[in-house]
Amino acid sequence: MTKLIANKAMILAAGLGRRLQPITINTPKPLVMVAGKPIIDYAIDHFVKAGLERLVVNVHYLADQVIEYLDDRDDIEIIVSDETNQILDTGGGIKKALPFLGNKPFFTCNSDIIWHDKYEEALEGLTSAWKNNNMDALLLLKPTDSAFGYNGKGDFFMEPNGMVIKKNAGESAPFVFAGLQLIKPNIFEEYPEEPFSLNKVFDKLLSRERLFGFVYNGNWLHIGDTDGLKIAENYFGGHLNSK
Repeated sequence: MTKLIANKAMILAAGLGRRLQPITINTPKPLVMVAGKPIIDYAIDHFVKAGLERLVVNVHYLADQVIEYLDDRDDIEIIVSDETNQILDTGGGIKKALPFLGNKPFFTCNSDIIWHDKYEEALEGLTSAWKNNNMDALLLLKPTDSAFGYNGKGDFFMEPNGMVIKKNAGESAPFVFAGLQLIKPNIFEEYPEEPFSLNKVFDKLLSRERLFGFVYNGNWLHIGDTDGLKIAENYFGGHLNSK
């Protein structure tokens, strides 16, 4: 197994999960079950298998449930970044958690995705494609035509050297950001400690030609709404014993 460039990761788990209602009225989105397992555990299990030392998980909606669940995991150090009083969005959440993530590149992961490394290792792929001198963030990209539970028009085009180009409004792009990335902590220094989206960071990196992508050929599932949840359940019904 390739030695990973990062030994820490953050799982973004503070979202409200409105598109998964009524399930998320009483259950936070990270704890919604897919094939008998909370969504967040799929990511945690990948990070444990890869040998990471620490996970940071931010919480907001129904935070007590998430914290109680994470307390039962003893196979990796998990630090909770509490946003109960104010949700900070994706960029602001990472900014708040930086003291726990060190000064080296780290992984970030959305809590409504599942990747299934049947054909390719996502974390190893990002590590192999990382070029520290050329990039500040490296996004896992999934071709839109093979993404389970995703029906959007994509996010990015990609140059032959891996640099990504954001699509214009109304365009369709061949790749969607798969919610997993390697990113440098220092790029957050210029942002204040307030709510802001990672898209703001991406736009700045795009203007500096420092945002790159790695195309993932394994199976990837987006559980952003109830339709995505049904697709994920059907997927694992056929693949659970085929790894």
